[in-house]
Amino acid sequence: MKAGWIGLGAMGGPMAGHLARHRHLAAVWNRSADKAKAFVAENEGTSAAESPAELAAAVDVICLCVSADNDLREVVDAIRDSLRPGQVVIDHSTVAPATARELAADLEKLDVAFIDAPVTGGVEGAKNGQLAIMAGGDREAVERVRPVMNSYARVMHHLGPSGAGQSAKAVNQLMVAGIAEAVCESLALMERLDLPREPMLELLGGGAAGNWFLDKRGKTMLADSFEVGFDPKLLLKDLKICRDLCDEADFTSAVLGQALDDYQRLIEGGDEGRDISALYRLKR
Repeated sequence: MKAGWIGLGAMGGPMAGHLARHRHLAAVWNRSADKAKAFVAENEGTSAAESPAELAAAVDVICLCVSADNDLREVVDAIRDSLRPGQVVIDHSTVAPATARELAADLEKLDVAFIDAPVTGGVEGAKNGQLAIMAGGDREAVERVRPVMNSYARVMHHLGPSGAGQSAKAVNQLMVAGIAEAVCESLALMERLDLPREPMLELLGGGAAGNWFLDKRGKTMLADSFEVGFDPKLLLKDLKICRDLCDEADFTSAVLGQALDDYQRLIEGGDEGRDISALYRLKR
């Protein structure tokens, strides 16, 4: 099973690297050609396609990892005429469930399966091949490409029809935002009370308050280091998707409004391109 990869960003690059090491990856394409060439130089057996259409014509499975709904639509439009019956498109982007359903219905006309398969686990999870994948779409197609996704995932579950994966990611992002709010506020209070940093981090991490965000970002937050991680702009985009789903479901979230306001302030304050843990600066 030959796969191609489109989108070699902070998440997509490491994921494609694992796919190459498992000998599933044949070709890559990235908007920045230099990034694709650098990837190929480091991953034997892969080539850099001249265009998304060229990549799609040469492989059985097309994996996508882009930033937003319109980026995804542009890529799918670019590969559409090169697709053939029986191929599978796996989208690892985070977009609206409605977008996933729209694209799945369109590609179904070509007898091409579209799987919405957003991931969670952060850049660390991508680098370590330990991501969790939430998949929506045709179950048979998901099982057919499971070996591809197993190359970079710790766990993958099929959750339902098209859009289910993206709905699950919205739930995940709401929880991420809530945890970030709690951790950043708590550490800001810890500082205000002049409690010792290192013992407190060990105590908090070793008890009921322990969580991934505190473990991976606690020390860096206290050191005023926010350079590596998940861009606040992307989380804000995800939370807006979550807001729309909450409206559709007639569900009220106490966390969501605060998080939307906080990350908007963070971006307006110049923290775009840093990690979401820069929220600590607002809370402090």
